[in-house]
Amino acid sequence: MPVMAALRENFPDARITLVVSSECADLFPVMPDVDRILITRRNLRDVAVFLALARERFDYCIDFTRNDRSAFLAFLSGARRRVVSYRVREQSKTRARIYNQFVDNRMRDMHTVDYNLALAEPLGVRNASRAVHLELPELARGKANKLRRDSKIGSHFIIFHPGSARVEKFWDPARWAQVINHTGQDSDVDLVLTSGASHLEQVHIAEIKAKTRQRIVDLSGRTDLLSLAALIADARLLVTVDSAPMHLAAATQTPQVVLFGPTNPFHWRPRESPALILQGKSAIPLTEFTAVQPRFPMSQISTEAVIGAMNLLLLSAATQIS
Repeated sequence: MPVMAALRENFPDARITLVVSSECADLFPVMPDVDRILITRRNLRDVAVFLALARERFDYCIDFTRNDRSAFLAFLSGARRRVVSYRVREQSKTRARIYNQFVDNRMRDMHTVDYNLALAEPLGVRNASRAVHLELPELARGKANKLRRDSKIGSHFIIFHPGSARVEKFWDPARWAQVINHTGQDSDVDLVLTSGASHLEQVHIAEIKAKTRQRIVDLSGRTDLLSLAALIADARLLVTVDSAPMHLAAATQTPQVVLFGPTNPFHWRPRESPALILQGKSAIPLTEFTAVQPRFPMSQISTEAVIGAMNLLLLSAATQIS
């Protein structure tokens, strides 16, 4: 989203087309800088996308994904300038022939936002904002408010989002329950559980709830991406693993505690919002990040570290209010 905003700022009259996978469809209403979005579904319906790209001659094509499918789409675009990371030349000489401009950056060495912005530099984009902002539509806010009313969630609430599409990012259900139970002991806030609707995540949520003694409102599987963003925007705090809600909280400036395991926070951590990052055996949030590091199991993160990080953010918020 930062690079789309930067392109619109630099080319206010351009027609910008974004080709994305179907999993991103819920974000379309909050992408005002894009004129047209084409969805790939990895099935025969993609033929319509291929034909749409082939019919229109683009001036520029930027490949952010760097795989065989995106290379094929870049070829179909017929763009005069086709931009990609130089790493493509190392990975496939055949695929590299599709492009005519290579950016001397690789994702491993940069935060993902910086990497995406670097790919726009050949078009003259410089010193662009790295911040992610969401202007949530009223429909999303309405859905979130209805969920809160129906579930009797007050104005002060904390969201716990344990789920992820990758099981290796799951934290132990007993530890989630310990954190939730501790939070509910001396707190005047409502406690809310959210997650995706997948069977894997629902099983994980059920295991957490079975060990939880405090009253908690279960909204798992009941939100779409933007109504979840609207809920997060109004929360006092989000506690989550490295997953989509982390980015939604960053975009809505909601304080959050994020549990990282196998994924390197150097590349994906929020940088423009209140966020405390936990990984490995560190008892305190991380303040230094490196581009190359080993994979850490989620089991190394302690409940004490999570509770401590939550207290830091809640105390900071209370201090600002007072």
